[in-house]
Amino acid sequence: MDQHPDLNTPQSQFFSPKVELNPSTLLAPVPVVLVSCCGLPGEGCDQANLITVAWAGTVNSEPPMVSVSIRPSRYSHTQISQSREFVINLVDEKLLQATDFCGVKSGRDLDKFSACKLSAVKASQMNHAPAVAQSPLTLSCQVEQILPLGSHDLFLARVAAVEVNPSLLDADNRLRLDKAGLVAYAHGNYYSLGKLLGFFGYSVARPQVLAKRMPPAKKKTAPKAKKGKSRST
Repeated sequence: MDQHPDLNTPQSQFFSPKVELNPSTLLAPVPVVLVSCCGLPGEGCDQANLITVAWAGTVNSEPPMVSVSIRPSRYSHTQISQSREFVINLVDEKLLQATDFCGVKSGRDLDKFSACKLSAVKASQMNHAPAVAQSPLTLSCQVEQILPLGSHDLFLARVAAVEVNPSLLDADNRLRLDKAGLVAYAHGNYYSLGKLLGFFGYSVARPQVLAKRMPPAKKKTAPKAKKGKSRST
């Protein structure tokens, strides 16, 4: 089958040509999350542990399911494989330094909760994996399938419970994650989520809806003239 005629037109006719790179995981930005876990009692790795994960994502809505990808060599991989559960802790700016630390240290060598002065608390619907008390929102996850993919194994899990800091609920009990100060990750760097650019469906929303949900645009003011003595001629 021939390509669409538009696809045969040289890219440079309309845009500056892109430079082709080697295939890699350059999907960005992605959420950076702190995953908490714990192995089974008596199996040698039953200390509460933390691992920083940038490869986490949503995979299904009914039932709610998520995934995390972890190298088989990681201590947390063994723990999650044993207990078949983990907790995804969303990361805000206050939690970022601890999150970065947990990404470069191994739970085999130290107690990350203690080292980062974080509190491990009981997570809803979890028998082993704790939650991080300092996280603004946590997802309790029950593993349904482990898929070996190569460098990483993909843990497919059902979200069994969601717990949120009450400060993120407004007067109508609606979740306001925009007030959580969450952090994203892109090509080796962390970024804070900032200005609201739109909402799902804003491109076709009625003017009344846009006026209600989008912040008013700031008016640009002309720079004030500098005060100075006038010269007489």
